[in-house]
Amino acid sequence: MKIEMCEGRPLDSKGRSETEMRVYDFLDALGISYRRADHDPAMTMEVCRDIDEVLDAVICKNLFLCNRQQTSFYLLMIPEDKIFKTKDLSAQISSSRLSFADSGHMQEYLGVTPGSVSVMGLMNDKNGKVRLLIDRDVLNSEYIGCHPCVNTSSLRIRTFDMIEKIIPAMKHTYTVVDL
Repeated sequence: MKIEMCEGRPLDSKGRSETEMRVYDFLDALGISYRRADHDPAMTMEVCRDIDEVLDAVICKNLFLCNRQQTSFYLLMIPEDKIFKTKDLSAQISSSRLSFADSGHMQEYLGVTPGSVSVMGLMNDKNGKVRLLIDRDVLNSEYIGCHPCVNTSSLRIRTFDMIEKIIPAMKHTYTVVDL
């Protein structure tokens, strides 16, 4: 896979979605410094490992979850090498019967499609319907890797900037979990 590294936003928006460009606009408006890797679609964590090596950042599994009634929604950021066990997370957040949320809710709340789920999608969650959960090990890394709401690019962002600037600017908070 060919991976092209760049500083900041693309110089040309040709061939890029409006959703992706809004992420760059959002980050630039906050004065956030970031590196961008353009690549083939990253549909699996195996592909993301190659990107991780180039970005030198913790690429997270981003899991969009809901309760059985589909009334509570969660975005879980977990290191790609950790195994997600529903019962471990359920106990920590007092929500039983967690499962993966469907693509309709993913589009409605995060403005993304399967394979493109990212913390950056929270900028589309204007009504605060999604609760952000971050595994403690993600917070211990210097950089976080995430998609700009498309799976053909990945961003390297300082963890401090994500926690202290980006998430608050999206009007969200987060809950630390240990998985």
